[in-house]
Amino acid sequence: MKTLVLGGGVVGVTTAYFLARAGHEVTILEEKDGVGTEASAGNAGIIAPGHAFAWAQPKAPAMLFRSLRGEQTAIRVRFTPDPHLYTWGLRFLRECTPARARRNTLVKLRLCQYSQRVMTELVRAEGLEYHATAKGALYLYRDPALLEAGIKKMALLAEHGQKQEILDPSGVARLDPVFAPVTGKIAGAIRDLGDSSGDSRLFTESLAALCRDRLGVTVKLGCRVTALRSGGDRIDGVVTGDGVLTADSYVLALGVGSPILARTAGVSLPIYPAKGYSSTFPLKPGGLAPTVPGVDEQWLVGWSRLGDRLRLTSTAEFAGYDWGWTPRDFNNILRFARDVFPDAVDYERGEYRACLRPMTPDGPPILGLGRHRNLFFNCGHGHMGWTMACGSSRIVADLMTGRMPELDLEGLTPRR
Repeated sequence: MKTLVLGGGVVGVTTAYFLARAGHEVTILEEKDGVGTEASAGNAGIIAPGHAFAWAQPKAPAMLFRSLRGEQTAIRVRFTPDPHLYTWGLRFLRECTPARARRNTLVKLRLCQYSQRVMTELVRAEGLEYHATAKGALYLYRDPALLEAGIKKMALLAEHGQKQEILDPSGVARLDPVFAPVTGKIAGAIRDLGDSSGDSRLFTESLAALCRDRLGVTVKLGCRVTALRSGGDRIDGVVTGDGVLTADSYVLALGVGSPILARTAGVSLPIYPAKGYSSTFPLKPGGLAPTVPGVDEQWLVGWSRLGDRLRLTSTAEFAGYDWGWTPRDFNNILRFARDVFPDAVDYERGEYRACLRPMTPDGPPILGLGRHRNLFFNCGHGHMGWTMACGSSRIVADLMTGRMPELDLEGLTPRR
């Protein structure tokens, strides 16, 4: 079976791996000059079933409205003439009921937990190095009332398999000494013991090299796919700068590019980009830097240590396909970092970028077949692509090879 995987991010490369292991002749088509260079290179680095909450929550509509008035909120929207934002936004608002938020969160959690198990097996089998840690993750609170609210919120995940512990400020400092000088600024933290972290770009590059060298996968870089050619209920080929390429089956794993390409075959995918800001700093020799990844739930900044670097990310902004940024966009990240990790890194040598997360209105990704018999979707993972990649890709590979996936697909298919 000849298969084209469209997209060379962490989702596309893990899909190629599982398909090649199952006997497919796989080619990855990637527009950039390397794999894992977009969202896979800018995430917080946290593999976080413990943060699997759907963004469509009852409080989200008010938050978005405040953002339109200029307030700095966790999720914000910027006016754009793109009609797809408004059709997507209406679907998002429909998901903001308590019942739907709970259901969507549990669908995401189930996939995250499965994906973590699959990833553990893959790493053990292949011996990949990607600056992995397995110390859990800290969800940090500055205010006692917000900590209590966080404990109640996190209880849903604990009821469904996530192991957690509540830490007071001294407990946070014992777990990670970087917090010892700032215990007076925090109320405590919820530690999810099952979360972990790692460099998703390094993982993607290492796995792509393994696929190429040991599994016979072809990786075509600098190959932009501009259209899908469809005939009836099948895809007949993909249009690229190198001409039309054909295969028996196709996997759409292009992140925020997936709905654009799908429209060329008459398929509408409910995916819209959510812009995030990412910064990476070199550690100071001998400096006090964090060893446990986490999220500050007040500043809404995520962090993780990636070898000799510290990654910090923040913000979710619906602003269309805009990768631009200004120094002001990183003020929140820098205020947090200088406040909590003042001596950890060289703040004069930061690398800054914006990345676009492919969000669905309800939160879970879109996996499996749509209306074309040979076009499989593996897209729409939002801010959880690194967490969900291995599980999603194993599921899609199982579907393509006639195996029954190990995970119930309710809430994950294109027809949900």
